[in-house]
Amino acid sequence: MQRSAVKVQTRQAGGSRANAPDFVPNRAIVLVGLMGAGKTKIGRRLAVRLGLPFFDSDSEIETAAGETIDEIFRHRGEALFRDGERRVIARLLTQPPHVLATGGGAFMDPATRAIISQRGVSVWLRADLDVLLARVSRRNNRPLLKERDPRAVLGELIARRHPVYAEADITIDSGDGPPELTATRTIAALALHPRALTPPDPENILCPR
Repeated sequence: MQRSAVKVQTRQAGGSRANAPDFVPNRAIVLVGLMGAGKTKIGRRLAVRLGLPFFDSDSEIETAAGETIDEIFRHRGEALFRDGERRVIARLLTQPPHVLATGGGAFMDPATRAIISQRGVSVWLRADLDVLLARVSRRNNRPLLKERDPRAVLGELIARRHPVYAEADITIDSGDGPPELTATRTIAALALHPRALTPPDPENILCPR
């Protein structure tokens, strides 16, 4: 089944604020995209402006595991991390509407994508390579970037993951502009998207295996 999507571009730094005072999402807003796309920063702004709780799946995983993401990768491997990630996201999406920032690889898992589709509305925050590289260079806690050249790794991730991220319900370009502008464009797109306005079917909840 082909998914309807609203595509909103945010290449320019200027623009007016979204006029959607009556917009109240009826399901979770799930932010997807590569590391450095701004999922946590934009997600926090969305949560404040929409009056919703905010969750970061990586933080929730670390709390549940008692280890950092880097430690989980080193001690348990990526496969076990992805399994735990899927379960955490599924648990969070049983809660009332909220804003959820997911890890860069979460949406690549077919089972996780199915859970997100059933319970939430997905928003891909898209950024180009130079923007991503500038942002991730400010932190040193990215397991996938520690063994090789970050530019090469990000380039490979873009080639592999962007076609899958494109399956998200909404695409927002997250460039060098102010984060508040990206949040405004995201709210405007959400307010027009039928999935954001439709509650999930409580009789059709997918559970992780």
